[in-house]
Amino acid sequence: MKLVIQIPCYNEERSLPVVLKSLPEHIDGIDEIEVVVIDDGSTDNTVETAKQLGVKHFAVLSPNRGLAKAFIAGLEKSLEIGADIIVNTDADNQYDAADIEQLIKPILNHEADIVIGTRPVEKIKHFSFMKKFLQKLGSAVMRFISSTSVTDAPSGFRAFSRNAALQLNVFDNYTYTLETIIQAKAKGLQLCCVPIHVNPELRKSRLVRSIFDYIRRSIFTMLRMFIVYRPFRFFAILACISLFFGFVIGGRFLWFFFSGQGNGHIQSLILASILLLAGIQIGLIAVLAELISINRRLLEDVQKRIKLLDLKNNQEVIK
Repeated sequence: MKLVIQIPCYNEERSLPVVLKSLPEHIDGIDEIEVVVIDDGSTDNTVETAKQLGVKHFAVLSPNRGLAKAFIAGLEKSLEIGADIIVNTDADNQYDAADIEQLIKPILNHEADIVIGTRPVEKIKHFSFMKKFLQKLGSAVMRFISSTSVTDAPSGFRAFSRNAALQLNVFDNYTYTLETIIQAKAKGLQLCCVPIHVNPELRKSRLVRSIFDYIRRSIFTMLRMFIVYRPFRFFAILACISLFFGFVIGGRFLWFFFSGQGNGHIQSLILASILLLAGIQIGLIAVLAELISINRRLLEDVQKRIKLLDLKNNQEVIK
């Protein structure tokens, strides 16, 4: 059983040595541990520092592509070198590497495909009250949207089985954390959470430069992924809302009409007609969107098979 720990990096020459030195050298149930450093267009000596500390595997992006693209590049590189389990951790040493053993245990026990580390948000001293509140609120919204039990949706400390890594796609350019949760449920992957510890802050977060910008981006990502992976539900909800108000307003007009007062409420009839027609059209869109979603799932199955063939061919070439 091979574990690959991937570390997305952007100008991390100062913090990376701390992270690398903290990684476990042996874990029960794991035969081999490898490290992959994803260099996301660093302009400092991140790669040289990693090489000096014994890292052999790199995924290099140029120019800087962002955390989401770096994450996917890491998965691809980890699969290429034969990973059975992949752990993603941050280069800022936010997460306690000693918890990696706890993080991968559900996968080793065949209880989960994806495991998310739940941080003790309330106890993190460098998190402001607003950030703690938004973390809880965001996780609650994600639980509702994704129909999962995730308790710390933005956490980047995660473990993935080989099967999960082969199926994940990330369309967002900002972050992968929210998108992969929605995908996990949609693809039938088992997801669970385990409590983890965090380390003192080494540097400020580069992802969350502004709380309001992060909220805006997160809302857009959740909405977009909900439409992509739950299209029928999304458009069906809109259709039901439109039809409901159409029937209510139409019923109001009919009540006045049969009471002999319909002449003054013709606007209600027009609005009800518009809402009912819109509801019917949105309902048709829901059906079409579901058909497109079925086609997407078929294409993703083909994609997974192609990835498996490519990995098999690469391993044969190496041999």
